[in-house]
Amino acid sequence: MASKKSPTRVAVVTGAGSGVGRATVHQLAAQGWQVALLGRRADALKETIQLAPAASRKQLTAFPCDVGDAAAFDAAAAAILKKYGRVDVLVNGAGINIPKRALSVLSREDYRSVMAANIDGSLFAVQAFLPGMRANGTGTIVNICSDAGIKVSAKAGAGYAISKFGMRALTQAINEEERQNGIRGVCICPGDINTPILDKRPVPPPAESRPLMLQAEDVAAAVLFAVTLHPRALIEELVIRPTRAYLPVSAPQKP
Repeated sequence: MASKKSPTRVAVVTGAGSGVGRATVHQLAAQGWQVALLGRRADALKETIQLAPAASRKQLTAFPCDVGDAAAFDAAAAAILKKYGRVDVLVNGAGINIPKRALSVLSREDYRSVMAANIDGSLFAVQAFLPGMRANGTGTIVNICSDAGIKVSAKAGAGYAISKFGMRALTQAINEEERQNGIRGVCICPGDINTPILDKRPVPPPAESRPLMLQAEDVAAAVLFAVTLHPRALIEELVIRPTRAYLPVSAPQKP
């Protein structure tokens, strides 16, 4: 008697064009997952696919869109569900920050852009894929947060911290409402990661400090662990920081 074939595992990763999102795509693909890549820049998503091993590229499909644009996201989500029929894992990895981030210089326009990318898009994604997960009785939603969502820091700025506190609240809401339906919400709160977002700081950290920071693949490994854990077990929140100390660079911002 032939063995029963395991169903295809499907993951959606937002912010897949760089940093933690890109590293997560590559690690999931290496484990045999089909992955839908979301991000604003089609060229960056294409690069993520090209950087994957040749054997994994056929498992990756790009769906360019601005996750903070509700209509654009809904169209992308519909295309994903049409292609795959199900989503087992959602990784909300999209996130931005702005250079003028202190309260004294934070503009309303910049604040709205941070909230749209960091928290609105995450909520849109959760609401788009929850019904299917609920119907299947299983699913894992990973929100890439920050330790700035645990304790506010001047280097992260007010808008970014507010958005990341919101991601923790969203994760808790998922578990409060959906764990009885077999759905897990996981919040991963990294410290400083050596990704392009560091270059948006008013004073970017020096090159010599970056190897001591977390690397994107470190956080992606934590994502992979969380989503492959037995369905009976849930990591509600995971804080991951660099082992060794380094001296971050920051500077006050004048209005």
